[in-house]
Amino acid sequence: MNYTQDEVLDFIKEEDVKFIKLAFFDAFGLQKNISIMPNSLPAAFENGVSFDASAIDGFEGPQKSDLFLHPDPSTITILPWRPSHGRVIRMYCDIKHSGGSPYEKDCRNILKQAVKKAADCGLELIFGSEIEFYLFKLDEKGNPTKEPLDYAGYMDSSPKDKGENIRRNICFTLQDMGITLEASHHEEGPGQNEIDFRYSDPLTAADNCSTFKWAVGSTAAVNGLYADFSPKPLGNASGNGFHINISARRLGNTADGDGGNDFIPQIVAGLLRRIKEMTLFLNPSPESYARLGGGHKAPDYICWGTANRSALIRIPETNGADKRIELRSPDPLANPYTSFALIINAACEGIKEGLVPPESVSADLSRETGFSPSAGNTEPHDFKMPEKLPQSLEEARKIAADSSFIKSIIPESFIDAFSRNYTQDKFHF
Repeated sequence: MNYTQDEVLDFIKEEDVKFIKLAFFDAFGLQKNISIMPNSLPAAFENGVSFDASAIDGFEGPQKSDLFLHPDPSTITILPWRPSHGRVIRMYCDIKHSGGSPYEKDCRNILKQAVKKAADCGLELIFGSEIEFYLFKLDEKGNPTKEPLDYAGYMDSSPKDKGENIRRNICFTLQDMGITLEASHHEEGPGQNEIDFRYSDPLTAADNCSTFKWAVGSTAAVNGLYADFSPKPLGNASGNGFHINISARRLGNTADGDGGNDFIPQIVAGLLRRIKEMTLFLNPSPESYARLGGGHKAPDYICWGTANRSALIRIPETNGADKRIELRSPDPLANPYTSFALIINAACEGIKEGLVPPESVSADLSRETGFSPSAGNTEPHDFKMPEKLPQSLEEARKIAADSSFIKSIIPESFIDAFSRNYTQDKFHF
């Protein structure tokens, strides 16, 4: 919406806003917030709103725990599921020290620094996300079950697909919150759904991911359902993916087909080089590793391929001039801000060093078929299986903890938080 501070203050008066949620994120990308009244907003814009940083995963100890939330007026949105009289709005915040300098462990600041680094490479990256989720019924006490809303399959329609109405409600909610949508459909798993939204700059894309999960969860709850974003909600069905689509263009050029495709091989090579070190942050739960390599087109091997959905990185076939990269390993529990920051840094490394990717893979590497001529694979007989992604959370933690690449981007306290404080409940939205 790109509101200024003055426009936000006018908006609050005109739209009968009574509560303002100031939101930010912990190391895991989970949204935190404090609510203020409209009369407190001018002071919040001027001086920030203090909070106890020692209570937030990955932040500070009690000896220096005062930090300040500064609302970003460009992120204002009305919460459509709240009453229209006495409205509630939300703004994401920049976290700052008392003197006004940015807080180094603010996830949004980490991503902003990565975007600046990309600009130094002469590169502008555009992100689009595909986030999958399951809809489960609630029991008589209102607690989530593992009974899916329906037993439809990929792109089925009603009456088999019982999620059409709630997907429509979610789409209307997201549109009301300023997110431009592209498509929605039933996914492969029973009760599994996907809603895709339009690509944008990295910070807006990460904000949209966070808004999306919050809006989906809230809309599902209003409709008496539970939205489950965990990587493998049902052991014998498709896992939930967070497929990250990346397009590149030369900085300062806005026309399509302006030469950004020249960067694609180097970006692919950079991602392949660093993916094992990044995996802890792209796949942060034990359940993540049940999804990876567990079939249903979730990747297990470090490779790339054109239109190959069993590969880690897919270059989709397109009728247009622009190409995009689809990174298929992340799952919806990933913090989008740190995930995008890592991707950008790996991409810049590939470009600066002129890295060259290995040969593409056309084989079906999914666990259902394995690699064999009988499975329809066409690779040469001397084909060697690519290296695997980390096979457990512990392995991913160790690799990240030993990585100078990760430590140059992500605060070590974030790595400690993943090792010290993990519980599955932490990721419930």
